[in-house]
Amino acid sequence: MLEDKLSLQSLIETAQNKNMRFGDLCIELQAAEMGITKEQLLTKMISILEVMESSIEHGLMGEKSKGGLVGGDAKKMRDYIAAEKNVCLVGNLIADTIIMAIAVGEANAGMGKIVAAPTAGSSGVLPAVLFSLAKNNNVARLNLAQALVVAGVIGMVIASRATLSGAEGGCQAECGAAAAMAAGAAVDLLGGSPTEVGHAAAITLKNMLGLVCDPVAGLVEVPCVKRNSGAAVQALAAAQMSLAGIISVIPVDEVIDSMASVGSAMHCSLKETAQGGLAATPTALNWAQKLFGNP
Repeated sequence: MLEDKLSLQSLIETAQNKNMRFGDLCIELQAAEMGITKEQLLTKMISILEVMESSIEHGLMGEKSKGGLVGGDAKKMRDYIAAEKNVCLVGNLIADTIIMAIAVGEANAGMGKIVAAPTAGSSGVLPAVLFSLAKNNNVARLNLAQALVVAGVIGMVIASRATLSGAEGGCQAECGAAAAMAAGAAVDLLGGSPTEVGHAAAITLKNMLGLVCDPVAGLVEVPCVKRNSGAAVQALAAAQMSLAGIISVIPVDEVIDSMASVGSAMHCSLKETAQGGLAATPTALNWAQKLFGNP
């Protein structure tokens, strides 16, 4: 029953009524739920951040994936931006976000250690947003740990009201959810209000509603890695809009519920089966044949 599901709007209202930052409420609730102190919770988050940071570094090594479809693009982008003769169209923050998102996706495709945030296929979004903000805004590691708790709570609500599975809801449930988590975390990290956290998550998810999951040859490589970079940029765009006072007309819980209904209506060929979308193009089918001998 819907009444039994978590509500992000309810948490936002609780934080408002208590005159608390949304992140502080999330830390208080999660520490109590886990039966640990707030300090212990943040220590756990810092250890997760260390894995995320390592996965970025791994991806920047430029290794090819096991399937051979991706690898080296994060390094290519970093080297291009670093060359003074080249034009950076998007600014340092967005460029760093793209680089980091691709790096984590390539680390995952190369069997490196990553944090599923919320899934392996969307693992580049949250670390890219957090670490690019840290790099460009001099954010302390403890503040990143607090933001990670916010992201986790948003993910829990999405999992409760909808799904985080591409096989169940399409990539809107993976990259879309990751981007909503990152957007809300970014807003709280930058001092936004609880209401602004909700609007950022809602705007992000609305912009990614209906995104299909269509992995070429069934591998989490194409289009997954580059899709992570697009989702991370979507998160920053929504966070910026929310901080400027732009609102989502549709409340965040209703947006999440809409994502669930769209996922249910989506044909199975567009939900991680590699039978539709980009996975059904002639080039993709040729790759599947080459890699696995699939008809």
